[in-house]
Amino acid sequence: MVALVTPFKDGKVDARGLRELIEFQIHNGTDVICPCGTTGEAATLSLEEHEEVVNITLEAAAGRVPILAGTGSNNTQEAVRLTRHAARAGVAGCLLITPYYNRPTQEGLIQHFTKIAEEVNIPLVLYNVPGRTGVNMLPETVAKLSEIPTVVGIKEASGSLSQVSEIVALCKKDFSVVSGDDINTLPILAVGGKGVISVTANIAPRLISDMVKAFTAGRLEEARRIHQYLIPLHNAMFLQTNPIPVKTALGLMGKISPEMRLPLCAMPEDLTKKLQGILKKFELLTS
Repeated sequence: MVALVTPFKDGKVDARGLRELIEFQIHNGTDVICPCGTTGEAATLSLEEHEEVVNITLEAAAGRVPILAGTGSNNTQEAVRLTRHAARAGVAGCLLITPYYNRPTQEGLIQHFTKIAEEVNIPLVLYNVPGRTGVNMLPETVAKLSEIPTVVGIKEASGSLSQVSEIVALCKKDFSVVSGDDINTLPILAVGGKGVISVTANIAPRLISDMVKAFTAGRLEEARRIHQYLIPLHNAMFLQTNPIPVKTALGLMGKISPEMRLPLCAMPEDLTKKLQGILKKFELLTS
């Protein structure tokens, strides 16, 4: 699955660029498109733009792959609204970030996600990334939420394999744990994870797809080889705050304008040159 960037042009959503990115993903083996997440700069999209991106993504995908739309917020009612719209629009499921900045308690997290599940009948995937949100959703909390029939999985980006292992052990067999950190995808698969919502897949979707498919087919040495090969590219995607490097990379590749929204800003020239060199080594630049 790809955590898709949101292309902008002159301060507005670049609908044409977005459609072309989706074609690129589908053509290169991505199983699920995930718009409006962290990598999609959801925090700076207006509610109307958020809904626009979801609508364009559904239209462009045209049923060829499922859409897992980011609809989370630190405002529970806003999350309900965005989730309700996505469900009406026809997404396969919604990805819900733990409320950021508020720093809710574990009980607050349970009540937040329970409220959304009560209001909208659609598969929900939790999203835990404490390095961004300021709150870590504990395995026991995930296990309790997994008892809700529509809560079907979690994107885990805590960076803790111990935590991932506990979640896998505590939750029912059909509850899916997926990696939210590209560098940890293979280790998470090894402890029972089911896949990845990937940043690197924005620029190298075929390689990410091949690695996951190799692992699930039991070709472990092939999966390890691809994992090791990709490490420099994964690291490059975090030369600065995500999605600055990946949007810069897509710009260098000629896929989209690298435009970002404040408070995110362009990479400095020295880091851009470093990124360009890495992209050349991976043969991702045409010139």
